[in-house]
Amino acid sequence: MKLDAITLEILNQKLTALTEEMCHILQRTGRTLYVKETADFCCAVADPQGKFFAYPRGIGVSGFVGLNALTTLQAITEPEPGDVILTNDPWRSRGLATHLPDLQVLEPWFVEGEIVAWGWAFLHASDVGGRVPSSISPTNSDIFQEGLQIPPVKLVRAGKLNQDVVNILAANSRTPEANAGDIQAMLAALSAGRQRLEKIVAQHGTPTVVQAQRDLQTYAAARARQVLRRIPDGCYQFEDFLDDAAGSGLPVRLALSATFDDGHVHLDFSGSDAQVAVALNIPSHGEPHAWLTLRILALICTLDKTIPLNAGLLEPISLYAPVGSLVNPLYPAAVGVRHATAVRVNDLLNGLLGQALPQVMPAASGGTIIPFVVAESGGNGKELNVQVMEPMVGGGGGRYGRDGIDGRDNSISNLANNPVEMVEAETQIQILQYALREDSAGAGQWRGGMGQQIHVRILQDDTTLLARGMERMLFQPWGVNGGMPGKPTRLTLDPHLNGGQILGKIDLLSVKKGDEVLLQTPGGGGWGDPFQRDPVAVKQDVENALLTVAAAAEQYGVAITPEGLDEAATAALRQAERATPSSRGVARDNWLTVFEPAVLSRLNHLLYSRSPAERQRYRHSAFAEALAHLPPCFPLETNNNIAIARHCFVHAVAALEQQLSPLNP
Repeated sequence: MKLDAITLEILNQKLTALTEEMCHILQRTGRTLYVKETADFCCAVADPQGKFFAYPRGIGVSGFVGLNALTTLQAITEPEPGDVILTNDPWRSRGLATHLPDLQVLEPWFVEGEIVAWGWAFLHASDVGGRVPSSISPTNSDIFQEGLQIPPVKLVRAGKLNQDVVNILAANSRTPEANAGDIQAMLAALSAGRQRLEKIVAQHGTPTVVQAQRDLQTYAAARARQVLRRIPDGCYQFEDFLDDAAGSGLPVRLALSATFDDGHVHLDFSGSDAQVAVALNIPSHGEPHAWLTLRILALICTLDKTIPLNAGLLEPISLYAPVGSLVNPLYPAAVGVRHATAVRVNDLLNGLLGQALPQVMPAASGGTIIPFVVAESGGNGKELNVQVMEPMVGGGGGRYGRDGIDGRDNSISNLANNPVEMVEAETQIQILQYALREDSAGAGQWRGGMGQQIHVRILQDDTTLLARGMERMLFQPWGVNGGMPGKPTRLTLDPHLNGGQILGKIDLLSVKKGDEVLLQTPGGGGWGDPFQRDPVAVKQDVENALLTVAAAAEQYGVAITPEGLDEAATAALRQAERATPSSRGVARDNWLTVFEPAVLSRLNHLLYSRSPAERQRYRHSAFAEALAHLPPCFPLETNNNIAIARHCFVHAVAALEQQLSPLNP
């Protein structure tokens, strides 16, 4: 029998508080910066089907509410009180873990000999082995290069730590002591959660708590459908691009269509690129995974701010992701930088929903999340020091009536920034500047948010920097309704020496004492015609060092003098003839002029079922002749051969269709 509304809400509040208490314990007892400062962790409570029915609202990674732990639970037969399951395997956990550094722990919570619920915690560990320090590299070609794969195993048996598992973990990590400290923090969180649940059950009874698990999810699903009914029924489409496959040169396409029907939405990723031989793949297993649905959940929770956070939010969402695609890859695909693709999926959903709700959805956010990592040699046999200096993000997208948020990406990231003092205390790094990036936002009636920039000096030789997930270096965050795109990402070595050396994407950057590095992230896209922006708002941005005087005149038609706003000159600037630049950015416009969406989709459908080697060979052959007619810097620059290149690409895809037809094996 369903619970009454008052009892259900009381239990919702108590169970949510339980998860938040677990998170606070984990954070306060965590060992590494990425746990105790950045807060890349979470805790929740799952039902026997592996679905989270209680999830924290104000702490931890918010986007994993839709993960499912059932496969991990089923991997262990006859769980006992005091057991704790550990896994980090994206394949054997069926997407509970999505890359190897995310350590997942689950504990069966017994009451009177029966499992009432499962406690869950995860965190991002410093290093789990693999080819590079911190385990994550965009250029890894399969998961074997990414570190130790841990199938679901008992880390704790009946309350006793399994020392064999502990020894294997320690032997395969560059940071065994740091990992051990963070794992102990998760175990402490699980213990606290179990004790809190026992008190809730003692007060309300086991049948009531078990019924609440079902009722809370059913209630959240009904509320979610109510929100989704506000979206006009119909089919909407959008596409966007990753700059390339970890420096391979060819952009990576993501395409999505969404059909809304009376509070239900079906997402179809057909036409997205096939899985790649780098670490950008999302191991969704073809299900409505958190990384593919987060923007829908964010919209629901924005338009209904009191809705319970639990797995019921995903009930109205169905999904098709082609097997062998970037968003549903086959084992043993590399997945370490899956967050870069997840950010772009978020942009897809954002652009698509913006067609249906133009005054609700923003322009593109900065579109990149870059954990800026330092790996320092300890020397004399000491443990390698691996720390994330900052999880660098771009600015938020502007939306109707509001500028984007400066220095915060309103997509998939709710990670905190690390205090400068803590970074300098725990590394041999001096942070010379950590600030907003001037002139980085996309101009608009409501501008995008400014990107960030961090300027560091290296204080120790034999140091390595990693910046995984660098994106939007080519395809800028797009604007909406006449708004302009944000500035692209930029990485500069030794900017103090004649402007420095502009670098592209890096995997491992070896630096020495005295070197300086400047990382600048994109601003968000703008919303609306920049010449409609209030000149006083432009003046305030100049006064706050967010916008230069030159950019104010060029982008907004606003004249700022040392005396202040020049209204006459502003009127003249705004009345003069002007070119209307693209909201999408020149690179994306040029690319799509040659490589048309329908033809790209046809090519991708050919590649899904092919082997990794075949995918790479056929894909490069399809693009090769077209690109041969274009300048090396295409798509940033082009020439008069656009029509020839487009014809070559269409012909190449048609030839592949003929070659790979079932009638021509």
